[in-house]
Amino acid sequence: MNHTFDPTVLREYDIRGIIGETLGPDDARAIGRSFGTLLRRAGGKKVAIGYDGRVSSPMLEHALCEGLTSTGCDVVRVGMGPTPMLYYAEASAEDVDGGIQITGSHNPPNYNGFKMVFQGRPFFGADILEIGTMAAAGDWLDGSGSVETREIMAEYIERLLEPIAGLDAAGKDRLSTLRIGWDAGNGAAGPAIERLVPKLPGEHFTLFTDVDGNFPNHHPDPTEEKNLADLRALVAEKHLDFGLAFDGDGDRIGAIDGKGRVIWGDQLLMIYAEDLLKLVPGSTIIADVKASRALYDQIAEHGGKPLMWKTGHSLIKSKMKETGAPLAGEMSGHVFFKHEYYGFDDALYAGVRLLVASARLGKSVTQLRGDMPDMINTPEMRFQVDESRKFAVIDEVKERLADSPDDVNDTDGVRVTNDDGWWLLRASNTQDVLVARAESDSEAGLERLMAQIDDQLALSGLKRGPQASH
Repeated sequence: MNHTFDPTVLREYDIRGIIGETLGPDDARAIGRSFGTLLRRAGGKKVAIGYDGRVSSPMLEHALCEGLTSTGCDVVRVGMGPTPMLYYAEASAEDVDGGIQITGSHNPPNYNGFKMVFQGRPFFGADILEIGTMAAAGDWLDGSGSVETREIMAEYIERLLEPIAGLDAAGKDRLSTLRIGWDAGNGAAGPAIERLVPKLPGEHFTLFTDVDGNFPNHHPDPTEEKNLADLRALVAEKHLDFGLAFDGDGDRIGAIDGKGRVIWGDQLLMIYAEDLLKLVPGSTIIADVKASRALYDQIAEHGGKPLMWKTGHSLIKSKMKETGAPLAGEMSGHVFFKHEYYGFDDALYAGVRLLVASARLGKSVTQLRGDMPDMINTPEMRFQVDESRKFAVIDEVKERLADSPDDVNDTDGVRVTNDDGWWLLRASNTQDVLVARAESDSEAGLERLMAQIDDQLALSGLKRGPQASH
């Protein structure tokens, strides 16, 4: 017995494909057999599995369960919920050695996939390729494991409430006056949000908390401004302090302040950092190469140590473990709290921490957003480049900039900082695209930065063509 995967599904950070075309129950079974075999060989035995609200998720969960138990692994089924609830099940239970969440995250409804954690560490890159190698060879252990169902949501919700206990009386008073909107986008976080908000102080209004894998209201990706229109309207209509939005599986957060302004991922991190550095002075705080210079400056101003790192939730989690950083975040809305939490990306926990940060700092989220410097930046520009060419182009740019007077950072692609601001060019790890971004404090500066990007692309025989969708 062996199995060959479609070459497009085993990716850098997770496994993802199109149901009925590149991904189906046979793939889920093979993933279970490979993952289960690796875990048994590493001395583990028990795997927690959960799934999101997509139509295809229960079918994949059933097959994954069969694959895992056929290797002698025992399975703990935690049912439907956000990805961080599965991470919580893996991190908090003494008897669980690994976890797999079936989720298509923010992809279109016909996609699905798997996010995995192995003995407390992210499972990505070479680990995922190993799943394919083992399946092709049929290198699997045989056994017969047991299956149990564990109701974990109530315990998970209680854990999300813990940051509130740390507030003083004045902070708790401020918390009780907040009025907040929550948009679950018909994703898997909906039921958890419905159980969370009645336990929170203040007044709360929810949108689209019923789970519907067809996403009838808007696509569950809070990093695209058009998907925040319903939340913005709710905040305006009810005169709310701010609004929170969640992606399809609840591991990425978006926000709107009381004036309807978007608070982007790096701006949320500025708020979290200001709060955290009061509690843990001098901490290292990690952000990805796409984040604003304003964030890195602000961390330093508040006595922290800013660390710029590669984009990708698995890479950031690994860097946090290595540096002991209590907080990290990405432009894409993944926020990781190791401070008083487990270090995985949990948008619901991040939502609670935003309420608490505002109350502890004694400033409204709108004021915190208004105090940030007005940077002029481009959205993330993505353009198609042949897969075989994308990393080569970045190497060519690095070579040409070797003796540049500008500050050139090659942590992940090339990020060039000069008097006008900064620009970034990097290769996506998950698609055949190059990603570009630039930021300045003036329109003229931004134009000069964009011209530098275009010059570099032209020298490598490329131009910023039509935007590739993600």
